[in-house]
Amino acid sequence: MSGKGIQITGLKKRYGRGDTAVYALKKVDMYVAPGEVVGLIGPSGSGKTTLLKCLGAVIEPTAGRMILGDDVIYDDGWKVKDLRALRRDRIGFVFQAPYLIPFLDVTDNVALLPMLAGVPNSQSRKRARELFKALDVEHRAEAMPSQLSGGEQQRVAIARGLVNHPPVILADEPTAPLDSQRALAVIRILNHMARKFETAIIVVTHDEKIIPTFKRIYHIRDGVTYEEAGQGRDLE
Repeated sequence: MSGKGIQITGLKKRYGRGDTAVYALKKVDMYVAPGEVVGLIGPSGSGKTTLLKCLGAVIEPTAGRMILGDDVIYDDGWKVKDLRALRRDRIGFVFQAPYLIPFLDVTDNVALLPMLAGVPNSQSRKRARELFKALDVEHRAEAMPSQLSGGEQQRVAIARGLVNHPPVILADEPTAPLDSQRALAVIRILNHMARKFETAIIVVTHDEKIIPTFKRIYHIRDGVTYEEAGQGRDLE
């Protein structure tokens, strides 16, 4: 798979009008290449959540341009008709909590998403098991979520985010509940998966354990982004 990754130019989000108008995003410019993992860091109220919701096509920006993969999805207005399908097929989400469906086994949790997109059951389950092998949880494929450790649950959640081969993954505090060893293991997996599937990944985080691993970091403050080089600490 190939694509343009994530490109954002002049993105703005305003709430309200006139004297009551508040800009949650004033000027966001970002680029994340296919196969790259970047960090997004900022204090509470800086615009991180709003930016993630705009990127995930959950809320509509006010102005600017967004490209996800090969598709211009927003250019001073939405350029795709079916935002639900866009979220399902072109954007992977990894959250702080795994949010696995408790009454489905691990394979069904991951295979459900491609099946909803019209992929046959056998092919969907094959995709899931291929990812489990890459993520070293193949032996847990028939387990229920309650039988997994926290680290295993997060690996399954990563598999779910990758199963439709999206060009973009948005990870919101994916290591917050984990200890140092497990947190670094998750970032190692995300980097490996980014390279393997040429996926562009943005990791929103406050986690001081993983910040030194990013080669590039975007800071956001008062709705404006600033780029800096990261340490890019070796994860191997």
